[in-house]
Amino acid sequence: MNTGRIRVHLRERDTKKGISLYLDFYPGIRDPKTNKIKRRESLGIYLYKKPKNEREKEFNKEARAHAEAIRDKYSLALFCEDSDIYDKSKLKADFLSYFYSVAKEKGDKWTSVYFYFDRFMNSKCSFGEIDENLCERFRDYLTNTYQLKNNNTKLSINSAAAYYRLFRSLLKRAYKEKWLKTNLNDFIDGIKEKSTHREYLTLEELRKLAETPCKHSILRNAAIFAALTGLRRSDILSIKWKHIQPSAFEEGGYDIRKNILKVNKDETLPLNPEALDFCGDRKGDEDLIFKGLKKAWMDKPFKAWVKSTGINRNITFHSLRHTNATLLLASGVQLSVIRDMLTHSKIQTTEIYAKTNSIDKRNASKIISLKREEKVS
Repeated sequence: MNTGRIRVHLRERDTKKGISLYLDFYPGIRDPKTNKIKRRESLGIYLYKKPKNEREKEFNKEARAHAEAIRDKYSLALFCEDSDIYDKSKLKADFLSYFYSVAKEKGDKWTSVYFYFDRFMNSKCSFGEIDENLCERFRDYLTNTYQLKNNNTKLSINSAAAYYRLFRSLLKRAYKEKWLKTNLNDFIDGIKEKSTHREYLTLEELRKLAETPCKHSILRNAAIFAALTGLRRSDILSIKWKHIQPSAFEEGGYDIRKNILKVNKDETLPLNPEALDFCGDRKGDEDLIFKGLKKAWMDKPFKAWVKSTGINRNITFHSLRHTNATLLLASGVQLSVIRDMLTHSKIQTTEIYAKTNSIDKRNASKIISLKREEKVS
């Protein structure tokens, strides 16, 4: 923790036990145990109010000297920290303000991480405080804290891992922009995710869903479009007609040419011809394809619609993306192609679908058979 120029004074206070000695910090420093800014710290040293003899006088003298030595030790430590800097103005700058500006630029998940960090730091943090120890304590905090919207439910380990991954990305950005003098990611570890089952629809279930009426027809169209393209929810909500363009490689075909929000990268993705059937009539280039679609409909209303088809598993809107990947894999499409279609930055992310592909597992389970083939005479 870097504290800048902090003055440390030895103070005394009259108490029932005697004259209590304590340190006074100006400005305050952050307590590593409570994470709150503190101005005072008791030394647990008490002097006799009115020494009655030489022994008590000598005790007061030695106790005060000991307290002054502690004060000097604090001052030296803070001075050494303050000297080990290359730009004091940057270290005093508001890290939370920087974090918030990046979060607003990046989207909802980043904003959630910001609020967790803000709560962890009690709404006050400078760049000078960002060090390896603080980052490790924030990692431990995420693995033990409760959800922002539900104080009775613990944050899942996978959510904690995802949030801490974004926090590390923020540290990397701050280092590149020279707000931090050290690339802290070289010294801190991430949070290991727990392997989970990814729900998806079978091809027959997807067909059934497409044939089932929905209370919000625009939600039905967007959902089937998502399953046929594998686009994330954020891209479904933001896709415009200008993003659907004739293909340069296939006569009569179309491509999606769009900045994919999560990876912030312009991509050209071949469009499933049937996906166009769920877009409606083409409008102006700047018009949203699924105009009127509400983000809130993608949660409970979506699940209610899925349940109305008789599918009782926990299928979320994001499961449609899993559906796209799993069905492509089951049809023999190579992982590298699926990776490009889903705009994964790492092939390891796509490989997860190879583990969840129960269709391949089911076929593999039938390869070994003890039954002898009957000979044809």
